[in-house]
Amino acid sequence: MKNYEMVVGLEVHAELNTATKIYCSCKNSFGSAVNSNCCPVCTGMPGTLPTLNEKVVEYAVKMGHALNCEINPVCKQDRKNYFYPDLPKAYQISQFDIPLCGNGYLDVILDDEGTTKRIGVTRIHIEEDAGKLIHDDSFAGSLVDFNRCGVPLIEIVSEPDMRSSAEAKAYLETIKSILQYIDISDCKMQEGSIRCDINVSVHKPGEPFGTRCEMKNVNSFSGAVRAIEYEAARQIEVLENGGVIHQETRRWDDPAGKSVLLRSKEDAQDYRYFPEPDLLTIVVPEQKVKDLRDTLPELPQHKTLRFMKELGLPRFDAGLLVDSMEKGAFFDACVALGSCKPKNIANWLLGDVSRLCNEKNLALADTELTPEKLCGMIAMIEKGEISGSAGKTVVEEIMFSGKNAAQVVKEKGLAQISDAGALEEIVKAVLAANEKSVADYKNGKTNAIGFLVGQCMRQSRGQGNPALIKELLLRHLG
Repeated sequence: MKNYEMVVGLEVHAELNTATKIYCSCKNSFGSAVNSNCCPVCTGMPGTLPTLNEKVVEYAVKMGHALNCEINPVCKQDRKNYFYPDLPKAYQISQFDIPLCGNGYLDVILDDEGTTKRIGVTRIHIEEDAGKLIHDDSFAGSLVDFNRCGVPLIEIVSEPDMRSSAEAKAYLETIKSILQYIDISDCKMQEGSIRCDINVSVHKPGEPFGTRCEMKNVNSFSGAVRAIEYEAARQIEVLENGGVIHQETRRWDDPAGKSVLLRSKEDAQDYRYFPEPDLLTIVVPEQKVKDLRDTLPELPQHKTLRFMKELGLPRFDAGLLVDSMEKGAFFDACVALGSCKPKNIANWLLGDVSRLCNEKNLALADTELTPEKLCGMIAMIEKGEISGSAGKTVVEEIMFSGKNAAQVVKEKGLAQISDAGALEEIVKAVLAANEKSVADYKNGKTNAIGFLVGQCMRQSRGQGNPALIKELLLRHLG
């Protein structure tokens, strides 16, 4: 990229998780038997009439609010004409000049310090998905599965505001997490329920933007990063060799790590858009627009920044908590109790609690753990009443029984010994039995202290206060 700037714009297509399709009552479901969820409407039989699914409009408006868009209370739908084997009508019902949402933005987090960048959102419109071509070595040619025809989509079109593949990835990850937080898409990339088209151009600093090329239907974020970097490098090589970049559509072949030409890029006029004659104007009442905005939860990027800047969590920890709405809510409930440090809560939630849930294939809600129980245990560790190693025993008990931490500690005799007199005797005995380690420490091998602390902890059956033990050892070692 030396001497060149990259410009990236993204078009994200997200399938909505409505019960039925956008214009008919067929089930909206992935994985059904081939051509079992289709009818004359979604397969485009002559004489059929579509009926708009109201829930699709509601979901799109919610996403519009989440991306700070203006909502068009009155809009229409349009026919986008093109031929493709899995598009039985030879047109797609979409939106052209009056989308449902537009002129928005998304602030994405770029680094561990919480630096953000604002990416413009040009529009969000609703449309229907096409079918799916099936290719297999067991038969010649291609077959068509029409189950996906009419599955509702929103298309989120960004401004060309991204200047690196890292920024594009941050944008995609934030879009995905918002879709999941407001519960309008399952975002299962392996099922194609979220995918993106990538527009890339390059230019020298101070010069106008270059000619863009588009890569279609990239279905993984890591693939998007590779596609962007490859395409930018390809265009630079063409320009450096005196060539010209032509506007075109390319297919990204991720296993091969390269893109291949599909066709010269269409412009809007090539699709011969015109208002959809079989559907009425969409009118969303002002009160409905406000009510949908009020249903939004705290959005993931805002929660991540709050965890980082107000509670002092590293970005990685904050991100893991935010990725799970259940863990994020549980963490917030723990912090609200005010009885222990947020970082310690996060450590236990992301460590032993998550491990135990994963081992037993359980959600937090399936266990006996409550914020009060977890914070009660962590507070005991912070006060030196039990050790961290004892906490590992306690946490499993409180997750799968009705007992609290204090009860478990008492029953199992896990209370930490912080009596200096009792620990003094253990320290003296360990020093007497480990003359070589004592000599090593006095000869400058300071890591020997760790071994001696471990021996003291063993003698105290894990109940000695390690900080006090280390203090006593250092005192005796001079």
